[in-house]
Amino acid sequence: MVAEAVRTRTFVPQEPVSLQRSGLSDSEVEGLILKFLAARGDASGFAISEQIKLPYPLTLDCLTRLKDARLVGYRGSASMNDFVYQITDHGRDTARRLAHRCTYFGAAPVSLEDYVDAVVAQGITDRTPTPGDLAKAFDDLVLDAETIDRLGPAIASGQGMFLFGPSGNGKTSIAQRITRSLGGHIWVPRAIGIDGEIVRIFDPHFHVEVPFDWEFQPGMPSPVDQRWVLIERPTVAVGGELTMDQLEVSTNPHTGISEAPLQLKANGGTLVIDDFGRQRMRTDDLLNRWIVPLEAGYDFYSLSSGRRIQMPFQQVIAFSTNLEPRDLVDEAFLRRIPYKIPVGDPSEGQFRELFETVGAELGVRLAPGAVDHVVSWHYRRENKPFRFCHPRDLLLQVLSEARFRGVQAELSEATADRAVDSYFSVI
Repeated sequence: MVAEAVRTRTFVPQEPVSLQRSGLSDSEVEGLILKFLAARGDASGFAISEQIKLPYPLTLDCLTRLKDARLVGYRGSASMNDFVYQITDHGRDTARRLAHRCTYFGAAPVSLEDYVDAVVAQGITDRTPTPGDLAKAFDDLVLDAETIDRLGPAIASGQGMFLFGPSGNGKTSIAQRITRSLGGHIWVPRAIGIDGEIVRIFDPHFHVEVPFDWEFQPGMPSPVDQRWVLIERPTVAVGGELTMDQLEVSTNPHTGISEAPLQLKANGGTLVIDDFGRQRMRTDDLLNRWIVPLEAGYDFYSLSSGRRIQMPFQQVIAFSTNLEPRDLVDEAFLRRIPYKIPVGDPSEGQFRELFETVGAELGVRLAPGAVDHVVSWHYRRENKPFRFCHPRDLLLQVLSEARFRGVQAELSEATADRAVDSYFSVI
C-alpha cells in the first residue's frame, strides 16, 4: 500500500483489508473498543467502526472476539443486520486497567513505518515552485520583484531561510504564504502508534482539513483509509511563546496520550519561527536543536517509554526577525541557513498602492487628497519611515470610528489625523 505510493511519488492511504495490513494487533483495536464503550455505554457496530476509523468487517471481527470473551454483549439489534453492543462488568474492569495507562479511544493509530513513508512520498524535496506559483501565492501582498526573486530559490531549496527587517513590513505574512507556493494537499494520520504509545499528529489548530468523498475514487482499488485526514499543506507558526518542550514528543501524565512536536505537525509545509530572538528559551538552545535536522533531513525524538526514534524533517523552516541575524547567531549557524532575505520598507508608490488596495477590501472610501495629506503631513514632514502594515492599521481605525458613529467609512484629512494621532501617540 504505502510502499507503492512511495515508488510512484504519490500517496493516497487505502483502506486496510486486514489488521495485519493496518499495522495493528487484535489487542490494540479491542482496547480502543472497550475504552470507547466504557465511556459511551453502548453503541452499534457501525458507530464503533466510525469511532475507531476502521472498516466495519475488521471491527466486527474484534467485537466477535470481545463477545466470546464476555467483555461485551448484545443490548439489542440495529439496522442493516447490525447490533447494539454494551460493555460487561468484566469488560469495564479491563477498560479501566487499559485507561490507567492511556485514556485514548479515538481513531486507530497508523504505524510509524507507514507515517514515515507517507511523509517521504508527500515531502517538499521534489516540489519546485515556478515564478507563476510564487506570483499566485503572494498575489494578495504588495511585494517588489527582487524580494520574490529571492524567495523563489530559497523555497525551492527546501532549506531554512532568515526573513529579517523592520517590524511591520510583512515578514510573518510572507512566511505564512510560502506554503501556498508549494501547492497541493497532503494526508496526515490522526495518530500514530509506536510500541503501544499513541502520538497525535493531526491538530485542528494548525491543520486545515479538506473535504473529501470517502467512497471509492476513480482508479483506486479500495476506499480511502479514514485513519488519515486530507489537509492543506500546513503552516505552523510560533512566536515568543515557543519553548523547548514544544519541540519534543510530550506525554500528558494524566491521560497517557502523547502529542507530536511542532516540526512533525509542519512536515510537508512550513515551520515559521516568528519574532526569532525573543523566545522564552535561549537562542543558542533553539538553534542547536535545529542543526542536525536542517543538515540531515531527519530528527530524533525520545518517547516516554525511553525508546528513541528517527522521524523525517521535511519542511521549509523560516526564521522571521526584526533583529540583525549576525547579532543573534554565530557564523557557523548562519552557514546552515543559506538564504537571508531582507524585507525592507515599502516605496512611496507601494505605500500609496496599499491604501488603494486595502481601502477597497475594507470598504473605506478615499477622499481626494487624503493619501497625499497622510504622506506629506505625517510621513515626510516628520521623517517617519513607511511600513507595509500602516495603511491597513490606519484604515481599520477609520473603519472602527465610522461604525461607532454610524456613517460611511471615509479616509479624509480629519479622519486620517485622528487615526494617526491615536496610532502613533506612543510610537
